[in-house]
Amino acid sequence: MLRHLRATMTRLFTPLAKLLTRWGVSPDAVTIAGTVVVMTVALALLPTGHLFLGGLLIGVFALFDSLDGIMARAQGRSGPWGAFLDSTLDRLADGAVFAGITLFFVLHPDVPHATWGAVAALACLVLGGVVPYARARAESVGATASVGIAERSDRLVIALVPVGFTDLGLPFVVAVVVLTLLAVASLVTVAQRIATVRVQLRAPLTEGGR
Repeated sequence: MLRHLRATMTRLFTPLAKLLTRWGVSPDAVTIAGTVVVMTVALALLPTGHLFLGGLLIGVFALFDSLDGIMARAQGRSGPWGAFLDSTLDRLADGAVFAGITLFFVLHPDVPHATWGAVAALACLVLGGVVPYARARAESVGATASVGIAERSDRLVIALVPVGFTDLGLPFVVAVVVLTLLAVASLVTVAQRIATVRVQLRAPLTEGGR
């Protein structure tokens, strides 16, 4: 969904990327700083009930997720290390976001459907880590597992929009239902990737046995 905006985001952030490059800022520094800010906001604002502000700030910094990549390409430093660092720190940021949402429901048991919300958010946290792991592990054994319902940025938007808007009057049941559907979608994605890799890895054995 949001990947279709990638070209637009590249054009938008290219001037900023060039400016940071002139200042001597490295792509790795941008990656690390963005992750630290997102984790801090997620764990400081979401559990304390500042859902709209927290979601808004995380959304703003999520838009800058492509900035480090633009800088790396501009500096001729794009490569496996940057991709590894970015992907690894993305997992930390995602975990912090869903941990923050989980803690909100745990610390506010008076909120409607708080238990359901905590379980759904926790499921999103766990499955959100398994989805990219399944793809990475598949690639390490010579298979591909890029199938799936939603990308990382999509999952964050789907989770943060309804949760954030509860501060503006959206019923909590809507946010909880969305989190539940997101957890189910993540589970389906994991199952799809397992099935896809199984077919790919069994195919050579089947052909070799003929």
